[in-house]
This record gives sequence, structure tokens and C-alpha cells, in this order.
Amino acid sequence: MLWNIDPAHSEVNFSVRHMMISNVRGRFEKFTGEVNFNEDNPLDSSVEVKIDAASINTREPNRDAHLRSPDFLDAEHYPFITFKSTRIETLDKDHGRIHGELTVRDLTRPVTLDVSYSGQAKSPWGTTSAGFTAHTVLFRKNWNLTWNKALETGGMLVGDELNVDIDLEIVKQPEPEKAPSAAA
Repeated sequence: MLWNIDPAHSEVNFSVRHMMISNVRGRFEKFTGEVNFNEDNPLDSSVEVKIDAASINTREPNRDAHLRSPDFLDAEHYPFITFKSTRIETLDKDHGRIHGELTVRDLTRPVTLDVSYSGQAKSPWGTTSAGFTAHTVLFRKNWNLTWNKALETGGMLVGDELNVDIDLEIVKQPEPEKAPSAAA
């Protein structure tokens, strides 16, 4: 069953160490995606997400411009970050893992998301939504995101680990109407 990501009720957030003493948090403002969510057999589900790389927002315009530059995401030449699942793993009725391929710039690497299922609800408008949260840790150097500066006190300006947290609300799409069968 096809479900679409509801961007008004979903977030793709991240955090990374800054100067080894604090965390910088940010998010991507624009993304789309589809989830083929098999409620009866979650193992038969799949996920595809497309994130607008230029929509990165850390609440600091100069830093955001640097993150969009060739030093990091190179959003002008690689406008999208994509994720495509390759396998779903269930741990219990509300927890699982989504294994997939993440493409940043021109490199695709395997990643695993730890996922929690929050359940379903029917809206006042008759649509059905399901909620999920996901977390993973990425090592930015795996995608050749290596820009950094050494600190005079030791260490580096930007941490290597990127914590990614996703809150996802998906909306079930109506089943296509079947054409009436012709009488024989």
C-alpha cells in the first residue's frame, strides 16, 4: 500500500560536534518520499526519500551557505540527497531496522536506521496516518565530506559523527478504483 510522507508533520534533523565542546543542530526543510508500507507484513515494505540539499538550515546563514558549498554538500551540482531501502528487519511489533543506500553528492553507501513505529490514527478529514521515528549515526568522511580545521587547543572544528533523527508521518493513499469487468 502506497503512503506519502506528510512534510508538514515530518522532520529530518541532525547534530554534529562543534569545536569538540558543543553540538550544532540543523534540519532539512524540504524533502519528499514514498513508503510502500505493508501493514500485514512489514518485511515487504520499502522506503524512498529525496532531500533537497539546499534546504539545509542550522539557523546561521553563513554556516548554511558553507554547508551548501563544494566543501560539503555541493548542492549546486548535487541537488538531492537520496535514501532507498534495500531490506526491512523487524525486532518486535514496534521496532525494527531499515537497511538502505544513502547517496550524498556522488557517493552511495549503506546505512541502517533504527526505527520505532508509533501507530496509526484517522484524521478528522478521513485520511489515515502512521508515525515513525528513526535514528542513525553517519560518519561524514564515508561520503568524502572531509572539510575541517584544526583547533589550536587540539582536535577539530567539525566532528566526524553526524547524528540523524527523523520523525515521519505518512499518509495512506487511496486504493486505485478498479475498472468494472466487461461482461463476457
